[in-house]
Amino acid sequence: MQSNNPVFRNAEGFNRQNAYGNATYAGNGAAYPGYGQQGYDDPSTWGVGTPGAPTQAPTQRMTIDSVVQKTAISLGLVFLAAVATWVLTPDLSDTNADLGPLFAALTIGSLAAFGLSMVNSFKRVVSPALVIAFALAEGVALGALSKVIDAQFLGQNLVVQAVIGTFAAFAGTLAAYKFFNIQVGTRFRKFVVGAMFGMVGLALMEMVLGMFGNSMGLFGFGALGLLTAVAGLVLGVFMLIMDFDFVEQGVAAGLEERESWRAAFAITVSLVWIYTNLLRLLAIFNQE
Repeated sequence: MQSNNPVFRNAEGFNRQNAYGNATYAGNGAAYPGYGQQGYDDPSTWGVGTPGAPTQAPTQRMTIDSVVQKTAISLGLVFLAAVATWVLTPDLSDTNADLGPLFAALTIGSLAAFGLSMVNSFKRVVSPALVIAFALAEGVALGALSKVIDAQFLGQNLVVQAVIGTFAAFAGTLAAYKFFNIQVGTRFRKFVVGAMFGMVGLALMEMVLGMFGNSMGLFGFGALGLLTAVAGLVLGVFMLIMDFDFVEQGVAAGLEERESWRAAFAITVSLVWIYTNLLRLLAIFNQE
């Protein structure tokens, strides 16, 4: 199966084809010994191997459990980095505090997370170390952003609400995916990936315009910000659906266990995407 998602497109298990040009999964088309064939059931073919020759360990395959474990590690690192950033940066309630470290953490963390996300998305062989680095950088950025939003809407617990809402969206999307047996088609994948890169392009354009004082407010707290936040939230749910589909297909395809890190990275990106847009929505709705 050829994927339109750049995160999963490099996984070999999704790109195998047989002689007819059709996609195959691991093991399809392989001949197995049967009755009357010379193979494992023919004692004359049995042997003990070459003495002293190294034996090849069986390849571990990706499973639902391995994806859950790697995703828990990734999200746990995001959470720990966010908490550390929140605690170690200056208190915004102190009018004399130097806020430079906080905004530096937000800027550096965001740029590092964006760069690492691009590398992880297009890297052919998934790197657990780069996924972990992305999670830490994303955690720093989220911790700084959450602290700024919390200070602007003090006492309204928007961060806690956004965290609870994010995991509720995850659980609800997973339940809907399994209960309604949602099938992900090629058009859906192309639409979601195109919309995702379109949203990223708008964010980069807004950042550049903001440097010159010409920001359009696309990601602010006004009417345009409300539209992009709602669109981003819906898009995040669609991204989760794609993640669930690729995990299911990857397990069926017998991908190597290492690919669990690729799935964990994709799910982490989707949850972060949902959290940031949900936090922005809550901030817009709680403005005086």
